[in-house]
Amino acid sequence: MSLTEQHISYQHQGRFFTWGDPEKADHLLICLHGYGQLAAYFIRKFHALPENIYVVCPEGPHRFYQAGTAGRVGASWMTKEDRLVDIDNYIAFLDQVYDQQIMKHQFKRKTLLGFSQGGATASRWVGMGNCSFDTFLLWAAVFPPDMAISAQAKFKAQRNVFVIGTEDEYTTLEKAESYHKLLNTADMQFEFVKFEGKHQVDVELLKALLQ
Repeated sequence: MSLTEQHISYQHQGRFFTWGDPEKADHLLICLHGYGQLAAYFIRKFHALPENIYVVCPEGPHRFYQAGTAGRVGASWMTKEDRLVDIDNYIAFLDQVYDQQIMKHQFKRKTLLGFSQGGATASRWVGMGNCSFDTFLLWAAVFPPDMAISAQAKFKAQRNVFVIGTEDEYTTLEKAESYHKLLNTADMQFEFVKFEGKHQVDVELLKALLQ
């Protein structure tokens, strides 16, 4: 007798939330939430954006109780377990969300924001998926260290911005500055933007970056 690991393909549904009127908007903003968040709550951060911006927030496929077996629920994009399959799955999901939006509506600009765990997810999607953006905001997040060089080439066709709060609980400003230099040694060219705040999305800064 021997143990074997196997995979099977099946149809699966994923959910996403939107904010705004796509018929009045000329700017598509897709936002990927961080670990333990839900898209329905994450999207509230973007309600104050101008009406020319249509916001789409997909939700990570892995939902879980944040404490015990009841109460508040969060979502995650992946874990270390069976990670390559999870990456393939969420890229396929995000590709379908993207295709639906650009087929149904016309946008002059497209921006992708990846916050915290959603930053690595967004990075992999740009590098390995079938999407294109004018601007990529890597917000309070790290670029996947295992990203293939061939995938990194796709980042040269867009504006890339690395955003960090000066009081981020998960890093220091000095480490963030060093990390920014590391990003640019990979020849992807990320701008460095900081704001006074913690591990969060600063809406006023976001408004300025989206102008």
